[in-house]
Amino acid sequence: MAGVALRCSAPWRFVKLRRFSSIPSLTFHTSASPMMAATEEQFEQARSRMSSLKKDPGNDVKLQIYALFKQATQGPCNTPKPGMLDFVNKVKWEAWRSLGSVPQDEARQKYCDLIGSLVAAEGGSAAQEAADDITTIKLNRPMYNDIIEALNQAAKDDSVLTVFTGAGDFYCSGNDLSNFTNIPEGGVQEQARRGGGAAEYVKAYIDFPKPLVAVVNGPAVGISVTLLGLFDLVYATDRASFHTPFSQLGQSAEGCSSYTFPKIMGPAKASEMLLFNKKLSAVQACELGLVTEVFPDSSFQTEVWTRLKAYAKLPPNSLSLSKQLIRATEKARLHQVNDAEVERLMERWTSDECFNAVMSFFQAKARL
Repeated sequence: MAGVALRCSAPWRFVKLRRFSSIPSLTFHTSASPMMAATEEQFEQARSRMSSLKKDPGNDVKLQIYALFKQATQGPCNTPKPGMLDFVNKVKWEAWRSLGSVPQDEARQKYCDLIGSLVAAEGGSAAQEAADDITTIKLNRPMYNDIIEALNQAAKDDSVLTVFTGAGDFYCSGNDLSNFTNIPEGGVQEQARRGGGAAEYVKAYIDFPKPLVAVVNGPAVGISVTLLGLFDLVYATDRASFHTPFSQLGQSAEGCSSYTFPKIMGPAKASEMLLFNKKLSAVQACELGLVTEVFPDSSFQTEVWTRLKAYAKLPPNSLSLSKQLIRATEKARLHQVNDAEVERLMERWTSDECFNAVMSFFQAKARL
């Protein structure tokens, strides 16, 4: 949807388009959660990427980098505190000391996250790096048009697989509901008309020619969940959850889920999600067929990317042509469903029921 953002947990607004020959580092996030262990290869890549930074990140960030590097390579601070007049080393020592007993593998991952976020922040809305076998689109509060552009690029590049994942603790937290409070001059009718661009957004997934993989690194909400029925593989950490609270917000199904969900999990279970706002755990989503496989959070990144690297070595034309055979009979139907869903959503967005439901949501949130 032109002008409409998805809500994700990291602070920068962009979709990051990357292609890697090795496991990619993750964008830095500050909220506390279990961390995935970075490999030594990732850590060395992060060290080398430091030299590509064009801007000085500032002393506070440089202290974070120093402390995480020391913790990752030497463990908790075990050196004597510098003298009172040794100001520089004293500040560095205190930054390292503040990490306490954080394990070395966790510090290594946080170091990779931080360097990755700094590099990404200089890359704009769509940054592309060294070409190889996997294109990664990392959700980080993007606009719909950014993702469409990223998918169009990925469809034409030389990569074998295209992978979606989240930049922070969340995979994606859905459409930003604050869009409903920013009414344009044309009123809600104009707002709904702009929202009709969501049809093009979903169409980009329906028509995507290569294997499409979701690496769900945390909770997923709204359209990021409904689109999973259009992916070829969905891997999830065991701390992920899947929520489509449409009726709670006075809205209706999207992302072709009114067709794909009943087909995947059966009408009754699909209705629990799409009509009655049932949130699924990763294990439940896997049992119902929405998720391909669930991994322990502690080993999620390593296991998934090791597997994807192996898949990316398969003959690309064979994969693409085989996907077309699997999806060909469904494509026309999916386009019809997408058009019908967006038409219904445009009606919902202009209704008093939807407006009142969204306002109730904000009021309830304000009371927390």
